[in-house]
Amino acid sequence: MEAPSNTLFPGFERRIVDIGGGVQIAACVGGSGAPLLLLHGHPQTHALWHRIAPVLARHRTVVAADLRGYGDSSKPAGSPDHMNYSKRVMGLDQVNLMRKLGYERFAVLAHDRGARVAHRLALDHPHAVERLVLLDIAPTLAMYEQPSDKFARSYWHWYFLIQPAPLPERLIHADPAAYVREVMGRRSAGLAPFDPRALAEYQRCLATPGAAHGLCEDYRASATVDLVHDREDREAGRKLAQPLLILWGQDGVVHNCFKPLDEWRKVATNVEGEALGCGHYIAEEAPEALLARALPFLGVPA
Repeated sequence: MEAPSNTLFPGFERRIVDIGGGVQIAACVGGSGAPLLLLHGHPQTHALWHRIAPVLARHRTVVAADLRGYGDSSKPAGSPDHMNYSKRVMGLDQVNLMRKLGYERFAVLAHDRGARVAHRLALDHPHAVERLVLLDIAPTLAMYEQPSDKFARSYWHWYFLIQPAPLPERLIHADPAAYVREVMGRRSAGLAPFDPRALAEYQRCLATPGAAHGLCEDYRASATVDLVHDREDREAGRKLAQPLLILWGQDGVVHNCFKPLDEWRKVATNVEGEALGCGHYIAEEAPEALLARALPFLGVPA
């Protein structure tokens, strides 16, 4: 089955970009103006942006990319220390992608796992990132250091996916389509918000060789090496300096288990944000509300 970028992203160009080191990053590129990088979450691909990318492309050059291990991007084997799926490496992938496309400085709009990549990217490459919009996450360190029964039951996949290989990979590959339906459908809005073409794309990509392993390695890294990097930043007093907009769903786990603005103000110096009237998948559940808040922050009228 081919990726449905031509129907989900009309007018965009599908690119597979060799960023070096044997890694290729898949992306859809469209629009004109200052560059804006879009990064997706689990268990999705760049297809999640299909409802807002055409609007963003009226004002910005939009690059909707697949993270390493996801979509049609490369899925290298994990290493014993999980470093090659660290957010540091995944963030560098995206910096290299944007440089290959001719962009040294850009804004970022990112959801879920992609927002964790964006957080690290902006810390490690502060001159590359103009500003950030991060969707429905609290900082990784806060979420691991403040566990609760409610959080663990809702985000059970955080603890399932970090189990040693190959157990979770084997279980996901037994029925990747069911994994997508169950993980996404158990959220507050069920499966109703998702375009069938996008849902089919998530299922197609998770069934590709190496996809389950890449997904698991992303989470294994977050529970190990990413926490080391985050604690090093905390000890050194390093914080995000770029303007940062945090948006989250008032029906989601992040809203119910954490105080997102409080947590982000511990790791960033210029933060604003609010809850929106939706669940976790903001770009698909509440695209109009997201655009109304994000466009002015990105410097264009809503």
